[in-house]
This record gives sequence, C-alpha cells and structure tokens, in this order.
Amino acid sequence: MRITIVTAFPDLIRSYLGFSVVGRGVSSGALDVRVLDLRDFAEGQYRQVDDYSFGGGGMVLMAEPLARAVESLDDQGEAYVVCPTPQGVHLHQELVEELARKDHLVLVCGHYEGMDERFVEEHVDLEVSLGDFVLTGGELPALAVLDSVARLVPGVVGRMEAVRNDSFYRGFLDHPHYTRPAVWRGIRAPEVLLGGDHGAIEEFRRDLAVRRTLERRPDLLARCGIMGYLWGRFYVYLGEEGLELDRCAAVSGAFGAVRMLAHRSLRGHEPQGVKFFPSFGGALRWVAQRDRAKPMVLSVSPRGGFEWLGVKRRVLEYRGPVVLALGGAFQGDLELGHPEGPTGKWGHPEVLGYWLGRLFDLDRGALVSDN
Repeated sequence: MRITIVTAFPDLIRSYLGFSVVGRGVSSGALDVRVLDLRDFAEGQYRQVDDYSFGGGGMVLMAEPLARAVESLDDQGEAYVVCPTPQGVHLHQELVEELARKDHLVLVCGHYEGMDERFVEEHVDLEVSLGDFVLTGGELPALAVLDSVARLVPGVVGRMEAVRNDSFYRGFLDHPHYTRPAVWRGIRAPEVLLGGDHGAIEEFRRDLAVRRTLERRPDLLARCGIMGYLWGRFYVYLGEEGLELDRCAAVSGAFGAVRMLAHRSLRGHEPQGVKFFPSFGGALRWVAQRDRAKPMVLSVSPRGGFEWLGVKRRVLEYRGPVVLALGGAFQGDLELGHPEGPTGKWGHPEVLGYWLGRLFDLDRGALVSDN
C-alpha cells in the first residue's frame, strides 16, 4: 500500500516516521509512505502557500499549490484523497478498514483557517475528523489516519493477533492488559492469566471485552459482530410451517450458526448438516444436553416490541447456547418482530437473514418483544 502526505510542514511528518512502528514498516518495505512538501508546488521567491481569507478572517491554504501537489501523483495510478477537517465524518474503525483497502491513499494536511474550498470540491474524495474539536493544523490528524491504517497492513505490526485484539477491530473495546511483576504494590494480576491455560485466558479476555463494552460504550453494539463473543453456541431452528429449508441452512451457515435444526416434517432435500427433530421441545433438549446449559430462545413473531439493541445485549450476557426459531408458533425468551419487504411479508430465508444480519453483522435496527 502507498500513502502520500501533502503538508507545508514535512519535517513534522518525517520526524514521526523516524521513531514509530509505522516508520519501521516503511523501512522493511511493508508500506510505502512519501511526504510532499507543499511549498515545492508554490510559485515566487517566497514559495507562498497561503493568503488572507476573502471576507475577513485568518490565513487559508491556496488552491493552486494544493492542486499541483495532488496532480503530480496522476502518473502513479488512481489515488483516494483524504483531508482531515473539523467538518469531516468522524473517523472510526470501519472507516479505517475501508481506507486500508485503497491502493494509494493521499492525505492532504490543512493549516491555519483551512484550505480553499474550491480545491476540496475538485480534488478531495473524503473529509475526516477526529472529533468535535479544532487543531491548528491537519498534520496530527493525518498522522492518526496514517497510524491507524498502517497497522492493518500485513508486515507493519509484528503480530497480527495484536491487531485483531485491538479495541474496535471487531467492534468491541479491548480487554485489560497486565505485565510483570505479577504483584504490584499488593495488587495481583488476574490468576487466570498466570496459569498458562490458553483456552481459559481467551475466555477470560473475551468476557472482559464484552463487559467493558457494555459498561463504557454500549453504543458500539449497533455495529458489533457478536458471534465470536457469545458464551455458548448459536443454532437456528425451522419449524413445521417453515419453507425453503435449503436456503435457510445456507443463510445460517453463512452467518456462523453452529448447526441448522429443523422439524422432521421438512425432510426431503435435506441439506448437509441439518439435524431433524419430532418437536421443537426435542430440539431444545438436544441442545441443552449437548451444551450442558438451557438454551435462550429467540422466536420470530408478528408482534413488535422494544429497540433491537436490547436483544444483542441479552444474547451477549447469556451464559449458554442460543436458538433462533422461526416457522411456527414458539414461546421464546425474546420474540423478534417479523419484518416485511417492499412487496410484502418476506419468506423465511429473508427473515432469517434480516435477523442474523442485525445480530451478527449489519448496523441496522428492528423491533423485538420481551416476555
């Protein structure tokens, strides 16, 4: 991946690259970062890049030097131009991951009162903001974008496991970290981290990540994929009124359900991996015996209810298996609303995809009823 930074203060950027993980990634060849001095594209003896704002105010970066700098990259293939500004969209992990997929990212640093809007309209693909506050220049936000994007490039960070465990990488906050000594000022690090049981350590960290997210940033649940953070396994059950078992099985498998369960009256095509039962109760008993815990039941019903994030929270907090049931009248711990498409009520594969998407993938809402 190539990242080019356009700035009137190139030494600030270069000094960062000399002492950072990103800089080591550049030295190793994992990342190509180049710095363009905006003054190299200015005219006149003083290489002026700014002027007074029309209508009064402070200094503004001129459009022509900015445009020349960006246009000098035209022979290097298509570039995606990003400008840090207070007016931009808030930078978040999903956006960082999108930017990391670009072949060539160009970061243009503003300064003073900003830059001529005509340049922004003609050349900038995206404006981003670190938050609702103002800095004196765009170099610090540009470095934040550079650092957050670069760590997703293979070879920049030594262990990709460290990246996968970061806050926001899967939508959740990171778990707490501890190092030596094991006892510091009378406070001991959690015993499970000292025991060497990697399975127990993974479970402990996953639990703390969930608890920390629910306590500190419950708003993140809207875009969290929670499948990897469940305490128990997730199943889908299609009842005797169910239709299109093969498509339902494909949808449930795509979202990571451990097993598709179905009423035995649906036997016929029998997609691979489907287990049949004479009744819903029999399916629940099988899950309880297999997972050694009573399953939570999410049943699809025409009835409405409260905001859908409550379902995500309840599922995350439940220490046992979860079964989503549709295709019949089932008594559930939570009843999920039956959505309708633009041409009327959806079929079972569409309903299943709707709810699995909201629970485990997509940032959308729906209504549920709590019993």
